[in-house]
Amino acid sequence: MTSQRDLLWRNIRELPYFRGLMRAVEGRFYQDLPLESPTLDLGCGDGHFTEITFTRNLEVGVDPWFGPLREAKTRKNYALLIHSYGQKLPIPDATFSSAISNSVLEHIQDVQPVLDDLARVLKPGGMFYFCSPNSNFDPNLSIARFLDRIGWKVAANAYRRLFDRISRHVHLDPPEIWQDRVEKAGLQVIRHWNYFSPASLAILEWGHYFGLPAWIVRKITGRWILVPTSWNLAITRKIVERSWQETQPRDDGVCTFFICQKPEQP
Repeated sequence: MTSQRDLLWRNIRELPYFRGLMRAVEGRFYQDLPLESPTLDLGCGDGHFTEITFTRNLEVGVDPWFGPLREAKTRKNYALLIHSYGQKLPIPDATFSSAISNSVLEHIQDVQPVLDDLARVLKPGGMFYFCSPNSNFDPNLSIARFLDRIGWKVAANAYRRLFDRISRHVHLDPPEIWQDRVEKAGLQVIRHWNYFSPASLAILEWGHYFGLPAWIVRKITGRWILVPTSWNLAITRKIVERSWQETQPRDDGVCTFFICQKPEQP
């Protein structure tokens, strides 16, 4: 794992600050968790999260989009990349000792078949780690809360729908619903906790708008950050540092991290 490395710095020097903050917070959770090989990364995207978070390559990455998969291939941190939505993986039963899906499942409309097939390819006793925004997310969007306070309820709810559309959120569910899905797939939830405070959500929310210049830079140069130096990102780091220092689970957290396991065979 990356316990001796600065996850926050390595993320914000390569990603828009709001995305880098979230990935750094999530990446820290994995540092004390066992991740036995072989490992499946469901929704691997461009492979950046795996490259920053883990010190070893993972065996298989799966993603439904060709563009990110091509970028993941250039990073060379997966032994195999598969183009798939996850419902019918071309993988034999009981192949993987562990699996991760980092901030992915909330984007999948028909998510139960994906969980079912992931459970199929996981070995008995294998661990599955995933995280997702939860039902605290929308109520705590700062602009929507302001609109609520001044009585513009319709506008507030319209803003929430717009933000979820921009973020491609399909599921913003409480942990109990995710636990039910996981158990239907044949897995057990060993532990879960909420993280990322409403104040940190405001940083993420406003980052979508302040990050527009980075999006333009990315389109032109292929990089999010043109000058990834400590002096150039000093203010950025100051903005996100307090959220990075939130290390304890919190009831009002807007995201949930799950530790799951496939039961051993009798």
